[in-house]
Parts: sequence; structure tokens; C-alpha cells
Amino acid sequence: MRSIQQSFSVKFSYPVHFTAQVFAAENALLHEVVAHNGGTRKILFVIDDGVSGNHPQLLQQIKEYAKKHSFELCGEPLVLPGGENCKNDPALVERIVEAVNHYGIDRHSYIIGIGGGALLDLVGYVAAIAHRGIRHIRIPTTVLSQNDSGVGVKNGVNAFGKKNFLGTFAPPVAVINDHTFLTTLDNRDWRSGISEAIKVALIKDAAFFHYIKANAAQLAARDMAVMQELIYRCAQLHLEHIAGSDPFEMGSSRPLDFGHWASHKLEGLTNYDIRHGEAVAVGICLDSIYSNLAGMLSQNELDAIIALIKNLGFTIYFPELSQHLDNPQSADSVLSGLQDFREHLGGKLTVMLLEKIGKGVEVHDMDFARIKKAIGKLQVLQGQVAEQSTTR
Repeated sequence: MRSIQQSFSVKFSYPVHFTAQVFAAENALLHEVVAHNGGTRKILFVIDDGVSGNHPQLLQQIKEYAKKHSFELCGEPLVLPGGENCKNDPALVERIVEAVNHYGIDRHSYIIGIGGGALLDLVGYVAAIAHRGIRHIRIPTTVLSQNDSGVGVKNGVNAFGKKNFLGTFAPPVAVINDHTFLTTLDNRDWRSGISEAIKVALIKDAAFFHYIKANAAQLAARDMAVMQELIYRCAQLHLEHIAGSDPFEMGSSRPLDFGHWASHKLEGLTNYDIRHGEAVAVGICLDSIYSNLAGMLSQNELDAIIALIKNLGFTIYFPELSQHLDNPQSADSVLSGLQDFREHLGGKLTVMLLEKIGKGVEVHDMDFARIKKAIGKLQVLQGQVAEQSTTR
């Protein structure tokens, strides 16, 4: 028997920029990003229709910017529906692939996605699989995509009723966070992304958690300066993690997915009527209560977590959490989310729980009876919120 052992490494490097009015004529940032990566060939823009609707001048601004900076636009930008359901529609993948083929987009061209996290996941997936990889620039337009999903290396679409069943690890050329896009978000989308900041603070940075807690009223009141600081710190923590020992998740652990085994399942159970960040808020509460019941997280710290999430206006319980709890194998039971999580990662089940605020701990087994008890506590706490609202 003969063998040849191959070994090599590839260095990935990309910047996350923070700016305003990215397509203003005097803002040269996008031009500099393209120039730094070898100059322009062709550029295909794919835009979330919610963004284009809220910013009706955007398409014309892109055209004027392209003319000023000598970008070769490939016809009209593709405007596609955003939101999680765009990741459930294979026809949208085909539309972008067809545009790549029709316009002769090659591996030295650029696909620039502008939108929320779901649209960026979709666009990044196509950019990664077409020609085995086309240069991709992300311009996230929501809190959640600017502080979490849009700054990382993951792309994907949903299949077989499972979130991100198809996907790639493919870093972008650059990420450009333009806080101007946040001004037109509705209150749900503004609030939704805060949950991902709470998540990463809980498992990595107690001081950041206390910053969010101290500024909860300002965040709820849409204070832009406070939100910009939250986005910057949250993105920084995510990037530090990605630069660690397992950026492409080759192991069986996803530390940054605290609260996500339940939230991913809850999204599907509600037919994606709730935002990803809203589901994450529920998942954080559920796993925090579980951590407390398991003898790890103190009651005082649990109370602080629940109070923060409630004060920000999140709903912390949905009836879908309680259905089919007697049948963990049912696809309509939130408990089956644990098996989905195990399959998605491979190997043994690994779930992040809390030892204390700022310190996560991995476990490899979840007790169904304890989960059911945690869900019951969530329902009671949500009822208390509704009761308080009624008596005011």
C-alpha cells in the first residue's frame, strides 16, 4: 500500500467596516474595498425588497455611485423578497444562479448583497457555489445582520424543514455596516437583533451584558448611538470567536449558538411568523432557566436575564413550545430540535448552557423532564407579563 499525505492551510482575512451613507458620492469606502481586492470586473447587486421599499432612492444611488467610480453594473440589481422565507424558496437560488450565468459573472467579479441576515445567507450561498466561489461583499441592513449573521463566514438555505440544512463556510471579501439602514427598521426588527448581543454577552462577556442592561431603556427608545456601540461590540466578539480554533465548525460544538437549539425549531413551528432574534430571545430564556434548574446559574442572575429580555419588549413564550412534549421524536415537538442540532453538527450532542453571566459551559445531554419544567416556567413568566400589562 502507498499513500501521499497532503497538508495545507489557507489564510482568510476580511474587514468589517462601520460607516454611514455608503452610496453617497463622497463616501469612497466601497470603491476602496473593490480596489483593494484587485479592482472591478463586473458587479451584481442583490437587494432585499424590504430595503428597496424603505429606501426608494437606493437603486438610483447605486447607479450614480457606479458611474462615478467606474463600476460595471450587470444590468438592473436583482430585488428579491427577504425574511426567513426567502431561504425556504429554491426558486430564489435559481434566480441568482441564472443571473450569474446570464451576465457572465466570473470568479473575479463581485456579488454584493444588501439586506437582512436571511437575504445575505441566500446570496452568500449562491456566491459560494457558483464557479466554486465568487467574490462576495455583504451590506447588512438590520441589527441582527450587522452584529451577528452578516459579519461571519456562514451561508445557507433551509431544506427538509430544517434551518440551514444546505450551506457553506465562505468568508466575504468585506462587510460594510451602514447604520443609516437601521433608521427605517420597524420596532420588531430593531429589537430582534439585540437578542444576539445578549446571547454572546452571556457566554463571553459579563461587562457587555451589564452594558446592555444599563442601556435597555435607551435601546428600547431607539437611541442610535447606544445601538451602534452594541453592534460594534457584538460584532467584535463574534469575529474574535471566528478567529479561534474552529472557525468552520469541524468539531461538534457551536458555542455561539447558546439558546439556538430551541429557537431554530421554534421558528419552523411558527411557520417563520416570528423573527429569528425573537426566537433566540425565547431560547435564551429557556436555556437560562434550564441552567438554573440544573444547579448552575444562580437565581439572581436568572432573574436579571429574564428581566432584561422582558424589559426590551420580547415575548418569552409561544404556545408552540408546549405542543407534543410527550413525543420528543415528533417533528412538531420543540424537543426534536435537539436531534436536529445533533445532526447538523455531527458527532455527539453539544449544547451551551450558563454557569454564570459571562461564562458558558458545554453539556452533552439534555434532560427532557427538566426542559418541560423550564417551558412551564416560561409560560408562567409570560402570563405574569400579560397580567402586568392588563393592570397598568
